[in-house]
Order: sequence, then C-alpha cells, then structure tokens
Amino acid sequence: MPPVELRLSVPVEATPEVVWAAATDWERQGEWMLGTEVHQVSGTGGPGTRLVAVTGLGGIGIVDRMEVVAWQPPHRCRVRHLGKPLVGDGGFEVVRCGNAASMFVWWERLELPPGGGLVWPVVRPAFAWGMRRSLAAFAAFCRGGEGVR
Repeated sequence: MPPVELRLSVPVEATPEVVWAAATDWERQGEWMLGTEVHQVSGTGGPGTRLVAVTGLGGIGIVDRMEVVAWQPPHRCRVRHLGKPLVGDGGFEVVRCGNAASMFVWWERLELPPGGGLVWPVVRPAFAWGMRRSLAAFAAFCRGGEGVR
C-alpha cells in the first residue's frame, strides 16, 4: 500500500525566522501540539538530532521516535519516523507571505501497517482535526514572538 499523506497549513503573523524558531524549539512543541510532549534526546537541534514525542490522553498514547534528516533554516525541516508504530516522514515548510507574515505548512507521509488501509479512512478525520487544532495553536504561539525565547 502506498504511504498516506496529510498536508495542512496555517497563516502566521510573524516572519519566517520567528516561525522557524518556534517550530524548532523541540522541547516547547507541547505548548501548541495537541496532547504531545516532545523531548530532544540527542543532537544540537539540527540534522541528526533525535527526538521522542509522546502523544496521547489519560496515560494512553503513542511513542514516536524521530530523527531530523533535512534542515534548511528558516524554510524546511524533515524528520524520519523511526519505527513502530509510526514509519515514514514528516516535516514543515515556512513560506514568507509578506514583511511580517508566513505560511506554516505541516505534513506527514506515513506508511501504514498491514491492515492500516482499512482503518485509515476512520482515523484520518481525527488525525486531521488534531493537526488543524495544533496549527491554530501554533499560529497563536508565534504571534508577536511569544513562542520565541
């Protein structure tokens, strides 16, 4: 089965540099990413950096191990999901849309496990809803540089 992909975007009232800094502050992603805690376990934040994200509610969740594999500040970042249950790639792009405005594009391209094609049509709407909600929170996080330390 071919990988499934979701690509969503949100306008952000901030420069690409501010958006990039907010998006790559790995330890703070939980402040805008729905139900997720992210921990940087190795590296300096760029290529080769290893991350662990735990997404869930009420003690039930998914552990996602990732490695940063592409890094083009302040425009593109790609991570590779390293294994069970998530396999594939994800990332984001930051596009300048004016002097102090950007478009933040978040995408995930995942390989489904055997039988995943049967449940994806049911899971996809909830997954997309969570991404849209997180993107709205991210735009607020970036507004006025609030997301940048």
